[in-house]
Amino acid sequence: MIDQRWRLDGQNALVTGATAGIGRAIAEELAALGADLRLVARSEDDLDAAVDELRAAHPAREILAFAADLANAEQRAELFDWLEDLGGDLHLLVNNVGGNQREAALDYAEQDWQRLFELNVFSAFDLCRRAHPWLTEHPASAIVNIGSVSGAIHVRTGAVYGMCKAALHQLTRNLAVEWAEDGIRVNAVLPWYIRTRRTSAALSDADYYEEVVERTPMGRVGEPQEVAAAVAFLCLPASSYITGSCLAVDGGFLQFGF
Repeated sequence: MIDQRWRLDGQNALVTGATAGIGRAIAEELAALGADLRLVARSEDDLDAAVDELRAAHPAREILAFAADLANAEQRAELFDWLEDLGGDLHLLVNNVGGNQREAALDYAEQDWQRLFELNVFSAFDLCRRAHPWLTEHPASAIVNIGSVSGAIHVRTGAVYGMCKAALHQLTRNLAVEWAEDGIRVNAVLPWYIRTRRTSAALSDADYYEEVVERTPMGRVGEPQEVAAAVAFLCLPASSYITGSCLAVDGGFLQFGF
């Protein structure tokens, strides 16, 4: 007999930034555990490709997609209009979408750092608020925010990205406490370097790569599936007593002293 604590059958999961890297791995992991998917990303072509591949791998799952730039408040509203047309039934929200622009603090143009906050922080806050009425209808609902070790310590990603991720971690803690009485668990996962398209340029520099692995006790960078596994666990009924946690998926990086 299958232990349903370790399954997501019958649950609808909204995953943002879902066509590549960590987001795509999360979508794959949740579908494998039985969840039906609502995927969001900017590119319709990338979404179509992801949907086709995920449906082929998981023919029993309902996998739907909506193209939107979540840094745009109007498009966030359109996303939830689409979800409402589908029935407004939502059990899980994974706020994975994000981006960065590495600059010295004095070199950012105002519109650039404002857009990063809109994409990395305000979109997650808005989606959490919009999803709240639907999540409260289910006894095992959960939100997982994709933070970063950049929000816990300086890692050369730029002040704006670090501020955004620190804010997302604090949002996680606050909502976990505020919404516990509503039956919604809220947690975050904090990756260190993960091997994705976005990190490929930095990790292709041999000297920089050596610095990264030297500061990582496990001696390697992570894989998207390793982040996805942590996200999936925090979505599962098996993690029903975990909320407000910011779980580092970092090969021990944050614990590595001198």
